[in-house]
Amino acid sequence: MLLLQMRMWLLMAVLFAVVYAVVVVIGTSMGLEDFYFYLFVSFMLMFVQYLIGPKMVEWSMRVRYVQREEYPGLYEMVADQARRADIPLPRVCVSPVPLPNAFAFGRGLGDGRVCVTEGIMRLLSEEELKAVIGHEVSHLKNRDVLTITLLSVIPMIMYRLAWHFLFYGGGRRSGRGANTALIGLAAFFFYFITNLLVLYASRIREYFADRGSVQLGNRPEALATALYKLVYGSARLGKEALREAEGLKAFFLNDPSRAMNEIRELSQLDMDKSGTIDPEELVLLRNRKVQLSFGDHLMEALSTHPNMLKRIQHLSSIRG
Repeated sequence: MLLLQMRMWLLMAVLFAVVYAVVVVIGTSMGLEDFYFYLFVSFMLMFVQYLIGPKMVEWSMRVRYVQREEYPGLYEMVADQARRADIPLPRVCVSPVPLPNAFAFGRGLGDGRVCVTEGIMRLLSEEELKAVIGHEVSHLKNRDVLTITLLSVIPMIMYRLAWHFLFYGGGRRSGRGANTALIGLAAFFFYFITNLLVLYASRIREYFADRGSVQLGNRPEALATALYKLVYGSARLGKEALREAEGLKAFFLNDPSRAMNEIRELSQLDMDKSGTIDPEELVLLRNRKVQLSFGDHLMEALSTHPNMLKRIQHLSSIRG
């Protein structure tokens, strides 16, 4: 967990350094008196996102908080994994969407929430669902939910800066049109770079949460099977169901929008066609060299989640 936190804080330092550099360059070259006010507003957006982020998730996924007597099995799974992780009991919630998935959100350990969709509860066995909950509880334990939320604001700031200078032309009225355009293009370039760094941070945290689930007592093959089933479950849904949760896929256990592409890769894992990933199949995968095409590498670089075949291979090397 320490390694994860070091990487995440390093990324945050790099991203904020980029913001600071852009501020200095723009402020020096444009001499805008109101620029720092604009920057202040941008960082206020970060603070507002911190405050209302959980409410936005609740609204988007139609989250309903439940009590132990409503879902005793689910509640006990969350309580057990939180106890093993030595964190406060998160609030337990259910989303009525058919998309099979789960996610953790909140502002910190004391405000943690673990949510599962009705779709995932119908799809997974008890052991597989518990492994998924262990993954989400690990996100809370690693404190990466808040970090990724704050990091994701930085590309937004870069995008707003690019939009401001390219389309509103803050310097054209003062005869600095060329400088304005160049700064706008530079801000757009930094938007692209910082967005890639945030995506990289998002992929890192998934690997650590997978490891965390195993360390909480769940079998690697149970989580691997859950991921395998989620891919097929997502692929069976229509585009409308996937579009409903598009804006929150960074929070999810896997990226539902990549399900159709991942089916091709994962079909080679379940050699006995049992619908699960057995321990023997994980061992075979661990000893294989996973080769990805340039297109696969590019798709992964632009995704919030690791390549699924690489991710399951990583699971095969983890011991509880």
